[in-house]
Amino acid sequence: MTFKTICSAIALSALGMAASGTACAQKGDDLAKAAQNPIADMISLPFQNNANLNFGPQRKTQNVLNVQPVYPVNLNEDWNVITRTIIPIVSQPGLTPAQDRTSGIGNSTFVPYFTPRKPGGVLWGVAPVLMFPATKASVGSEAWGLGASGILLAMPGKWVLGGTVTNVWSVNASTADKVNLFTGQYFINYNMADGWYLTSAPIITANWEATSGNKWTVPFGGGVGRVFRIGTQAMNTNLGAYYNVERPTFGPDWQVRFQLTFLFPK
Repeated sequence: MTFKTICSAIALSALGMAASGTACAQKGDDLAKAAQNPIADMISLPFQNNANLNFGPQRKTQNVLNVQPVYPVNLNEDWNVITRTIIPIVSQPGLTPAQDRTSGIGNSTFVPYFTPRKPGGVLWGVAPVLMFPATKASVGSEAWGLGASGILLAMPGKWVLGGTVTNVWSVNASTADKVNLFTGQYFINYNMADGWYLTSAPIITANWEATSGNKWTVPFGGGVGRVFRIGTQAMNTNLGAYYNVERPTFGPDWQVRFQLTFLFPK
């Protein structure tokens, strides 16, 4: 084997390794973007824990763990249905010194987004919303509800940008259980090397049944996250903090959010 042949073999190997590394990086980038896309065609199981600080008249911590399984269904060559279920497990402090902390499952929702399989540069989806009764009045409404939701997002370069809006109304509810709730969330993610990313995804709500000055909760903040693997299991985790610049009288000042998601890419 000549020196020229050896050099050629080394060069070809180096090019092959570089191409392989680029492909792996591209796959990692694709996975990170899919993990940040609420209507990605991918099974996932997120656990999102929200600690709401200085909540209620006693200014204590309310904790809400949202279990949010996502399961896509391929309807045909043109359409997917991305089913998103949100099950809030609530631990809430008493509203008076004599009341004990209470816990239960709040108002769960089922949201099946209809999305085109080949949407082009802007991804979108629309969905009906079914709201289930809370297990007890202290952690939510005991009424059923219906609503609608829409989502738009784009993924230019290293960015994932978008937003979703939802409104739910109670069905045949008593005055105490009546629900007319708006939820909006914009999300801004910037992806960096090795699966790291910066994120801002505040959840804005408006309770249309509340009195004037107590309708809106508007947080502002952000955090950092990473997409990684443990063995063959792909995972996504992030940590953030949000300050409520607008909030009801007894609403929390701050929210600290930690999320861990198990990803099951095809």
